[in-house]
Amino acid sequence: MTVRQVLARVRKVHIPENGLPVEETVARESLAYLKSGASIQRMSGGPAKTEENSLSVAVAGKVWRDRLSRAGVEVPRSKEWVYFHIYDSGAAILLSSQPCFLYTAFVYLIENLLDKDASSFRHWVREMSFSVEKSTFDLALTQYARIMRGFDRERYIREYARLGFSHIEVNALATPFPYEQGVPLEFYPDFYTYGPALDQFVESRLNRGIYPREYLEANLACLKENARLALRYGLVPGLLCFEPRSVPETLFQKYPTLRGARVDHPFRSFKPRFTLSLVHPVVQKHYAELMTNLMREVPELEFMAVWSNDSGSGFEHTKSLYVGRNGGAYMIREWKDDDEIARAAAANIANYFRLLRDAAAKFNPRFRVITRLESFYGERRHLWPELKDRIDVEVNSLLVSGWESNYAHPAYPDVQVLGSAYHNTLRAKEKKAAAELWSRGSRSYYFHFFSAHGNHEPLLGIPFPWLTFEKLKACAKLGIQTLAHMGGLQPPDKVPYAVNQEVFREFQLDAGLAIDRTVMKIARAYAGDHFAPDLVKGWRLIEGAIRHFMPMSLYSGFGTVWNRLLVRPLVPDIDRIPDEERAYYENIMVSPVHNPNKVDLGRDVLFELIPKDYARKAYERIDSRAMKPLQTAIGLFRKNMIKAKRVRDEKALAVLEDQYFRAHALQSLYETLRNTAVWIYAVHEYLETREAKQKARCRKLLDDMIGREIDNSRKLIRLWTEAPIEWMYVSDFGETPFIYGANFPELLQKRIDLMKKHRKDVPFIDPGYMFRVAEDPYK
Repeated sequence: MTVRQVLARVRKVHIPENGLPVEETVARESLAYLKSGASIQRMSGGPAKTEENSLSVAVAGKVWRDRLSRAGVEVPRSKEWVYFHIYDSGAAILLSSQPCFLYTAFVYLIENLLDKDASSFRHWVREMSFSVEKSTFDLALTQYARIMRGFDRERYIREYARLGFSHIEVNALATPFPYEQGVPLEFYPDFYTYGPALDQFVESRLNRGIYPREYLEANLACLKENARLALRYGLVPGLLCFEPRSVPETLFQKYPTLRGARVDHPFRSFKPRFTLSLVHPVVQKHYAELMTNLMREVPELEFMAVWSNDSGSGFEHTKSLYVGRNGGAYMIREWKDDDEIARAAAANIANYFRLLRDAAAKFNPRFRVITRLESFYGERRHLWPELKDRIDVEVNSLLVSGWESNYAHPAYPDVQVLGSAYHNTLRAKEKKAAAELWSRGSRSYYFHFFSAHGNHEPLLGIPFPWLTFEKLKACAKLGIQTLAHMGGLQPPDKVPYAVNQEVFREFQLDAGLAIDRTVMKIARAYAGDHFAPDLVKGWRLIEGAIRHFMPMSLYSGFGTVWNRLLVRPLVPDIDRIPDEERAYYENIMVSPVHNPNKVDLGRDVLFELIPKDYARKAYERIDSRAMKPLQTAIGLFRKNMIKAKRVRDEKALAVLEDQYFRAHALQSLYETLRNTAVWIYAVHEYLETREAKQKARCRKLLDDMIGREIDNSRKLIRLWTEAPIEWMYVSDFGETPFIYGANFPELLQKRIDLMKKHRKDVPFIDPGYMFRVAEDPYK
């Protein structure tokens, strides 16, 4: 008898009388697999007796655990677990150690085990590889891609529970754009669309009336709905906020003595923005009240990730503030040395974290505050001992201070990485640092990246299952129990074949899995036995291209969108294009009007993004090692699509077609990034060299590159028109600086026209571009 046949005889589903939402969800969804007319029965007084032809569903408390122990069942003591058992009587039990894993176990049972022999499910126990897997900076649910078209919020949250996640962030703005007010020609307000602060949801007595009530109510309603759905599937809801964030100047007009640090970026912002001074007792009461008011609305919130010193937020007198150490009147007097300032700044940071934790703990004693350490490189020595008692960190590495990269690229030892899918290993020394935090009651959540963010934004559904596995294996090998996945999931309604996510799911239930066998199993589920080997071969080819791609600084992460790389013209002298003809992309760029990036792809504000020699090495390596595997994968998928059509295998055809178009999308993205590298090398080399032959070589490189990029733009238009799948994030509200819109093909055509028109221009970069002043009185 199969599991399916056993369940088909079940007449009752038992759940606790005051069942958790996830227990009710599992019970309700299980009815589709049970005997017609089966009902849900809420049981009081602990676990029900194993009634014939019944299914008991519960998050195992002490009574259930004692019962398992009396039955001789050993469940893991130091890890979370799920449990399934079928009695000879036809009764069955489905348990989990935590609410977050009950739905995981149920869906795994339904999707993977129904047709297995029921006799093999005697005390089936699976240990969860990671006790905590939290979402961080979720593009689709809470951050800047939350406005993507056709987004199915509940299905997306359900997918988190299905995969084996435990915690998700739920605070998002309900509006497409933030309320932050700017000044003419300034981009800066758009940064407030992500990581919304506490004061975007509730108010205190201090700031009452600063934000429109209907704005706060809409945002709070969105947060509450996300939290409700999280709880429905057993997930732990929490927050990701940029804090302490700047507040409107109207608040300082009323309370001028509460002004804290200036936190804006002096190049990107055209008006100064200040936080409240956290040292002031009134400000401390304000933040405690904000947290109290939010917890009163959603007491199930269990964590708050605080990112800072960026995007209009920052702590007083910390070293990495864009305008340098500064702050309000109260923290430390002038003329102190750097170490004294750092010590005081670290104490202020730690006090703020404790304030938030303690205010929230009155409603939820498990509440934790989580931060990132990169921005506190100047204060780290003093802040590190304060990380204890549910004050946690989320990190790429605990072995670095600041933003420096300390891990080698998997294919190029001379290239250092930190974060992204390329960061696929961990050094043994990480374990000692993580253990030190753990001993103090602090967790370290290690980042991993198996979606678009940090890898190939804005593309959806790009497969790299082996890289995904390698980072999970590296974490498990060191005994790391707490992870943070960066960037959110592949939305299941738009990416039906998310192999990276499936690898995570399998690993969460079995850290000892054989990756090649697991990938083949997933391929068979997608495409059937006949086409699975070539599907796996295609994934290997795509991942081979990814492994041998040379990262292009921020362009390889979010910069392709933020800097409009896919739609801006790559021409030898960008500045020769009249302003009004560049406006279609410049007006939407994440960029101030005087940013050198507008005329020099190798720079962004005062950063050298990509040096000339790195750019040369990048395009040469991309040409020699990344492009051919991608083209081979496309050909392989195409050949198998023809086969699948011929034999009328619709299931195989669907996945092969899906992967075919996604491989094309990745090829186009890589082509643009490759051509950007050519631009950086050839334009800068042309301007630096005095040799005529070298200048001619650079002109030829540029001309060939422009021809390739024109062809690539045409290919992207065809891909947009012909692909039956959603292969990139697309806004439902028109384009924003962070997500392309439905006008994407029109922008590509403008790009083509400008590249044709300016293809033969002489390479030039105005070294004084950022010093230009409109209506300069001295000209």
